[in-house]
Amino acid sequence: MTDFRYGPVELHLVGFEGDRPDPRTLAALGQLLGTGEIRLLDFIIVSKAEDGTVAIVEIEEDADGSGFEELEILSAGLVGEEDIDDFAAQIPPGSSAALIALELAFARTLAENLTAGGGVVLRTERVPAPIVNALLDVVEQEGE
Repeated sequence: MTDFRYGPVELHLVGFEGDRPDPRTLAALGQLLGTGEIRLLDFIIVSKAEDGTVAIVEIEEDADGSGFEELEILSAGLVGEEDIDDFAAQIPPGSSAALIALELAFARTLAENLTAGGGVVLRTERVPAPIVNALLDVVEQEGE
């Protein structure tokens, strides 16, 4: 069987008020990490000033008692400058967001098993949860 060190990685841009995520957000992420379903590879805070100036904080530099020290970040620096620039363009002036790289641990096992069987993943597409839920609400209403 082929052994992969990492499975597929998703980048998520999570907006929030202020310059740091709410402690409940960090606790929720920590709880999910504790299940082993995902692994946190990188965590970056991106803030955009009213004039459009972007400030970046790598969390490994910022474990200052604000809840980040509870998160195990496995590969800080994985998210590159191009990714940060691309995602930062989506942040409204005067607000902040966390750019997090999450490895989908279950998908690593799937990728290993598919590869061992001679399979190759040709495409993966993720449909955001709000869209799935809205679509299923419509389908269920039509079925009534």
